Amino acid sequence: MILPLIGLTLAGASVISNDAVQTLGTFMVSNKKTEWWKLWLPAAAVLVTTILYSWINYNGDISYGRLENIPYVTVQWYHALAPGVLLLLTRLGIPVSTTFLVLSAFATGVVFEKMLIKSMLGYTVSAVFAYSLWMGLSRLLDEKKKVKKDQEKYWRVAQWFTTGFLWFTWLTHDLANIAVFAPRQMSGIYVSGVIVLLVSLLAFMFWEKGGKIQEIVTSKSSTSYVRSATIIDAAYAFVLLCLKEMNNIPMSTTWVFVGLLCGRELAIATTYGRKIKRVFPMIVKDFLKMLLGLAVSVFIILIVHKL
Repeated sequence: MILPLIGLTLAGASVISNDAVQTLGTFMVSNKKTEWWKLWLPAAAVLVTTILYSWINYNGDISYGRLENIPYVTVQWYHALAPGVLLLLTRLGIPVSTTFLVLSAFATGVVFEKMLIKSMLGYTVSAVFAYSLWMGLSRLLDEKKKVKKDQEKYWRVAQWFTTGFLWFTWLTHDLANIAVFAPRQMSGIYVSGVIVLLVSLLAFMFWEKGGKIQEIVTSKSSTSYVRSATIIDAAYAFVLLCLKEMNNIPMSTTWVFVGLLCGRELAIATTYGRKIKRVFPMIVKDFLKMLLGLAVSVFIILIVHKL
């Protein structure tokens, strides 16, 4: 009983601190003057609603059916090793894939291969979509400029709704990375404990303003502008929703997010005459970090199969 709880706690901490920044990072950056708890409360409300909706409609399962191909197994110490490693990498500011690192310890080789293929597809689709979208947007607006004061309030409202929808869509993907340590049919007491844990971890993430991993967002062009943040969130939500409807195979939302930012940066560089060689190192750096997470995931799979 102790090992599953340790694994679930570590998984919750690693998922919230690593992956949630992808979804809420632009929201925090563009609202940095707002007190952290005012941002946390609506995010917590969406989190609780999303968990309860799945718990009620999926017979006690909070993963939205994403663990259909990964049956529950007795948790061992090496299962808890994966989220522990992820938590360490997150504190170092490395945006690795939670799905690969956590689910790789439970998935068979066939399932892992399907997860990898879908994640690679997600990276490619999001990069191409983002490049096309921002190339088109460049003809309508200049993201290097802030919106006018009289328009900012409308973009601010749009951002809150867009972020809420993105947060919900992302959770339907990544709750599986936490639920894999729990029984597939949770009791009321169990799911209540999970909710308290995740809401508390979310509060800590907002309090520390995303931590070091937030640099992947702040290093990109104009992400602190409310209009840019809103467009990024809307594009990310759209891609996640399309990939969600494809099948129930889990995938790396980190790869999708990094692909989206990659395509956006290339489009902005093309539009505003920036030299690609200045953007290329940033893209390569993010991609190498993802490959590092993949390498660690494969290593964990080898350890689990050996044991």
